Amino acid sequence: MSKQVLVVGLGNPGSRYRGTRHNMGFAVADALASDLGILLSRRHQGLTGTARLGEHTVHVLLPQTFMNHSGLAVAEFVRYSPVEYPEGLIVIHDELDLEPGVVRIKLGGGLAGHNGLKSIAHLIATQNFVRVRIGIGRPIDQSAVVDFVLARPKPEERVELDLAVQRGVDAVRDVIELGPERAMTQHNQRAR
Repeated sequence: MSKQVLVVGLGNPGSRYRGTRHNMGFAVADALASDLGILLSRRHQGLTGTARLGEHTVHVLLPQTFMNHSGLAVAEFVRYSPVEYPEGLIVIHDELDLEPGVVRIKLGGGLAGHNGLKSIAHLIATQNFVRVRIGIGRPIDQSAVVDFVLARPKPEERVELDLAVQRGVDAVRDVIELGPERAMTQHNQRAR
């Protein structure tokens, strides 16, 4: 992994969206920042801060541009920072194709219709960055996806998603310290 790492948590700003399924990226990035003793402040169209993790400098960014325009904050950050992308970029996001609470790491590949990922890939002109995917499951009614992701989970789901936040933090730390391939081997074989 690059010595300068940018960890981006995807979500929507504001109290209306806090605790929703679509803000799982924010939840994990915020927990990582807390874990590393980072105080986030407004910069680069987001909330950001920096800390050391072993030999790595870790920058955490929560874009405040709303999900569909996340790439604006990411592109601005990488333009004015020493982060080498895509190898130094880790994006944490909610994933409809995984059961609630499941955490998986992915290197490059498709964007699965996720508008935050699409925005980032478009504005930095590559899809070859690491993703930490936090499972939120799918609604029974496929036409209700937007309402589903923007809603707060039921209490039984919330338990799984709260556990997934710490799993997500562990996954990000392992990507940084061990590299994406070793981290994928460790995390992608787990039941949860």
